[in-house]
Amino acid sequence: MEDHEKDFYQNMRHQIREWVGSKAGKGNKFSEYLLFAPDLFHLLCKLTFDKRINAKDKAKFGAAIVYFVSPVDLVPEGLIGPAGYLDDVAISAYVLNQYLNRNDETVVREHWAGDEDVLDVIKMILAVADEMIGAGMWRKLKGMFNRI
Repeated sequence: MEDHEKDFYQNMRHQIREWVGSKAGKGNKFSEYLLFAPDLFHLLCKLTFDKRINAKDKAKFGAAIVYFVSPVDLVPEGLIGPAGYLDDVAISAYVLNQYLNRNDETVVREHWAGDEDVLDVIKMILAVADEMIGAGMWRKLKGMFNRI
């Protein structure tokens, strides 16, 4: 399949896998977190269309999806390549964690397509988010999503 025939999810998965295997990716201590980006994106999409999710949570999930696909965000993929998905990964984990703090995990587990335990992935990402994208930028991102 040609790159122009792939959807956003497929392109993201391909770009990240290639980059993680490259010299730059191998030298980035947060590369392992980038591998979760496609699965987090998929999960957000599934949850946004799940009838069991309330409108406010759907709005947050939708905003996180828009943040993923937007070429203009705090760490733009278009300028720095796949490492630019680190902020998308962090904000996805943040939004999912907010949901899980108020709701049962069942629906999240049902839609998770990743190999690792979704709750462990979220905790692991949140534990390094400050360092991964910078404390100042992390505060700004959380503030943006707290207003939704």
